[in-house]
Amino acid sequence: MTGRTDLPASPWPALWAMVVGFFMILVDSTIVSVATPAIQESLDAGVDAVVWVTSAYLLAYAVPLLITGRLGDRFGPGRVYLVGLTIFTLASLWCGLTHSIGGLVAARVVQGLGASLMTPQTMAVITRTFPAESRGRAMSLWGAVAGVATLVGPILGGVLVDGLGWEWIFFINVPVGVVAFVLAVRLVPALETHVHRFDLLGVALSAVGMFLLVFGIQEGQTYDWGTITGPISVWSLIGAGVVVMGVFLWWQARNRGEPLVNLALFRDRNFSLANVAITTVGFAITAMAFPLMFYAQGVMGLSPTRSALLFVPMAVLSGGLAPWVGRITDTVHPRWIAGFGMLCFSAALFWIGAILRPGLAVWELLLPIALLGVANGFVWAPIATTATRNLPMSSAGSGAGIYNTTRQVGAVLGSAAIATLMASRIAANLPAAGAAGGGGADVATLPPFLHAGFASAMGQAMYLPAAVLLVGFVATAAFAVPRHLAARRAAAAAQPAPAAA
Repeated sequence: MTGRTDLPASPWPALWAMVVGFFMILVDSTIVSVATPAIQESLDAGVDAVVWVTSAYLLAYAVPLLITGRLGDRFGPGRVYLVGLTIFTLASLWCGLTHSIGGLVAARVVQGLGASLMTPQTMAVITRTFPAESRGRAMSLWGAVAGVATLVGPILGGVLVDGLGWEWIFFINVPVGVVAFVLAVRLVPALETHVHRFDLLGVALSAVGMFLLVFGIQEGQTYDWGTITGPISVWSLIGAGVVVMGVFLWWQARNRGEPLVNLALFRDRNFSLANVAITTVGFAITAMAFPLMFYAQGVMGLSPTRSALLFVPMAVLSGGLAPWVGRITDTVHPRWIAGFGMLCFSAALFWIGAILRPGLAVWELLLPIALLGVANGFVWAPIATTATRNLPMSSAGSGAGIYNTTRQVGAVLGSAAIATLMASRIAANLPAAGAAGGGGADVATLPPFLHAGFASAMGQAMYLPAAVLLVGFVATAAFAVPRHLAARRAAAAAQPAPAAA
């Protein structure tokens, strides 16, 4: 870092520098799914083992977010970002060089820790360098990057695996990480730090509680929601996680020193409601991809790469709308913008669920996917901006950590819930699938006579994230007027009326 403690003339170069690394870790969250079969074959791994290549990363990413957000407040978001970027880049090199499934899983854990250090710092820098009245445009860039990364990951993964081998989905992070590091050193200012005493008991309780919850929910389907080993079951882990997190919250309320999570942040109505809303968005974004990709490959017969290309209209519209939405987010009540986006999001998923069938033309599917692009353009920036607008600067990192934690928990819940529902709907719509070979068959080789039942099952599964988004809509509809808008209206009302001619 340069040692500067003053704000730069323009905060945009710093944001662009950090967005490069943020984009990289979001791509890495989705790129591995395309390479999983190649990794399994190359490393001679079983299905249970290769699943942990993704699960281990998501666990290591989600569990420490409450802690890593607070580290940014204590040591400066730029410094913590650079540490996380270094860890992530070196772990990516380790991933590509490993020759065993155990080594790859270990490297992915370290990679996830690096990503966890980086993610909250991007939001914290936006909160601390952009004034409240112009923060919407900055958050629109943050949201557009998140939307585009969900498309680029699967497509880039397919191209790299087909052309160079699965190792290159990790090797490509090395030059990108080096560029991101140089940009951050040169452009991200050394922001003022705030002396914090670390709540060691809070750190331990949050880490244990989050691990038990995320592991239990994430791996529930793997163990058929039953016994894991001996007396340990999925539900006992989840129950223990709930209890530990309850103790964590009790301790945060009772701690008279400096708690890890300042519960006073939740007194801000918009911060609390934005966390509810982003949880439903994280749930839906993760959940919708599974049935849609299964349908595209199993019924439409598309390759993984061509299936991912279905999301092009969503990414283009989301990225194109983001700058305009960011500008109006700074001047319009967020309930109208985010509420419109949430309704479009839910409507698009209900639409997809209603039309999935054998023989569906691609253009018929692209129409609701385009509506998903409109929805994403109106969702990410208004919710993120509303969450952080009223936060005190000393709690910018803590607030960003909480926000990203709820988003990740929503994603884990969405993944677990949609897997369970898909299995249930397949059993209901394909009662003879087991006898016919459809129950355990590869989706890519699904027999044609099972297409109708399978399409119905995937369509019915889409209704779950659509319904969950309605909860998020209610949360956004309850947003209060942000303080900067209230101050602006009060100032306008105080202006004397022009004298009559």
